[in-house]
Parts: sequence; structure tokens; C-alpha cells
Amino acid sequence: MSAKRATTVVSTKGQVILPKEIRDAMHWGPGSRLTVERTPEGVLLRAASDKPTLGVEDVAGMFKWDGPPASLADMDAAIAAEVIRRHERDRH
Repeated sequence: MSAKRATTVVSTKGQVILPKEIRDAMHWGPGSRLTVERTPEGVLLRAASDKPTLGVEDVAGMFKWDGPPASLADMDAAIAAEVIRRHERDRH
């Protein structure tokens, strides 16, 4: 993306038109949802995620387990086995 600056105007409705060069470079077409964040340097625009943000409380208990509880040692062993499996497949 070019480092040159462009100027735009805030309309009476608070709307700002982004220069075409920036919209094209960011692949922001009509209807694109953006997040707006105030930073110490100014304003930051980012493409908004289509996925909702979930917290632990939103997903806790979603997967049911019918077996006996796993110990921390069992969980550590399962994680270590998966790390080895992925390393052997070159997916680390």
C-alpha cells in the first residue's frame, strides 16, 4: 500500500468516504463492516469479524463427556502425544 496521504471530509451525517486506493487494497467493498478504534496516533479501521466473540462462560459445558474424569497427568500425556503426532507430520 502506498504511504502517500489522502484527504477526505466528514459529512453532516458523520460519514467519511475512504479513498478508492485504500478500499481496493483492503478488499472493502460496499457493505463491508469495519471496527473503529481510537488510538493515541488517531483512528484505526479494521475489517469486523463475522464471528461473534465468545467468552469461557459462553462455551463452558458445551461438550459432554460420558467417561471417567481425566487427571491432569492424562491431559498432559494426551497433549504431548498430539505434539509428537503433529511434529511427525510436519504440522507444528
